[in-house]
Amino acid sequence: MTTAVERQTMVIPANCVRGPKQGDWTYNHYAALPDDGQRYEIVAGVLYISPSLNNAHQDAVLWIAHYLQIHVRITRLGRVYMAPFDVELLPKFVVQPDVIVLLNSSLEKLTSSRIIGAPDLVVEVSSPSTMGYDHREKQDAYACAGVPEYWIAAPTSRTMEVLILEGKQYQSLGIFSGQATLRSKVVPSIAEIPVEQFFG
Repeated sequence: MTTAVERQTMVIPANCVRGPKQGDWTYNHYAALPDDGQRYEIVAGVLYISPSLNNAHQDAVLWIAHYLQIHVRITRLGRVYMAPFDVELLPKFVVQPDVIVLLNSSLEKLTSSRIIGAPDLVVEVSSPSTMGYDHREKQDAYACAGVPEYWIAAPTSRTMEVLILEGKQYQSLGIFSGQATLRSKVVPSIAEIPVEQFFG
């Protein structure tokens, strides 16, 4: 029998999951969830569930992580992680960014189970069904936690938007595609890679 959670195709509040009332979820509640194969996140104490990932999403995540590994890990600037890997941004904010960069100066935030605090760079690979969530809830969460740089990749349009935190809000450095290269403050050398290569 297929449940409403199994049929959903957008990021939605996981109101059917047993636990505290929405708005009161914390990392401890989240960590106690059974492993049911679903992808959960907490934003402002609200538990969300994401749809299953498609092949274009997976391809983009792998390519982005690959190039970041070359420009971050191999050059010894820091470390790169891929979902599923928990990031506890704040007490009521627990997310699993598609790709995460921790520079050496931030490695104290890394524990055996999760990252506690703001990574230096997060990347979300968006689909039409997750674009709103990535631009609203996730963007607000990352800004609130002080994540310096946020990339939003869109495999359907083969574009990448780079957002830089200025004060408490993100400012877009632009939406890049094709042979254009990214302008990154966290990983400046990534400008060597044409954006189209992030999508295979």
